[in-house]
Amino acid sequence: MRLLLLLLVLASCSPSSAATTPSPSPPAALASTSPCSAGSVHTGARPPWLEEAGAHNNPDIPYVIATPEIAAGFLFADPLRAGHPVDPSNKILWVVGKPRNGSDLKLSAHPLGASTPVVTDSFPDNSSPGEIYPSIFDVPSPGCWELELRWAGNVARVDVTYT
Repeated sequence: MRLLLLLLVLASCSPSSAATTPSPSPPAALASTSPCSAGSVHTGARPPWLEEAGAHNNPDIPYVIATPEIAAGFLFADPLRAGHPVDPSNKILWVVGKPRNGSDLKLSAHPLGASTPVVTDSFPDNSSPGEIYPSIFDVPSPGCWELELRWAGNVARVDVTYT
C-alpha cells in the first residue's frame, strides 16, 4: 500500500505535457494591467499608501490606480463621459503618493493605441488635505483613454473609459 501511495505522489510531481503549459495568471487588481475593463475601476478598501496620501479623507466613490502605484483618481462621475458634460461633470480627484512639492499636475491623454488626438491640462498644487489635485478632465470622444500624470518629477499612467 505504501508503495502505491509513493508511486501516486511521484507521478503527480513528475513533469507532464500539461505541467509544461503555463496556466493563465489570475486577473490583476490594478487598472493598468486591465486597460479599460470593468476590473480597472475599484470600490471599497484602498491601499494604505492611498489612504496616507489622501490624509485619510478620500471620498467613498469608485477610483482607478495608476502605474506605478503612486497616483489614483477618484471618479465623481461614473462613467466619465466624452465631450463637456455637466451634471455631473468629469470631476476626478487625483491623489498622489509622492509629494507635490509645489508642482502642478500635468495631464496628457490620448486614445489607447493611438497617438492622436492629444488632450492636455494642468491643475495647481493648491488643495488640501493631503497630496491631492481636484480636476475636471474632458476628452472629445468615447473610448479607452491613456492618461499620463506628471508632477514634481514623477510620472504615472492610467487607462480610463469615457462613454
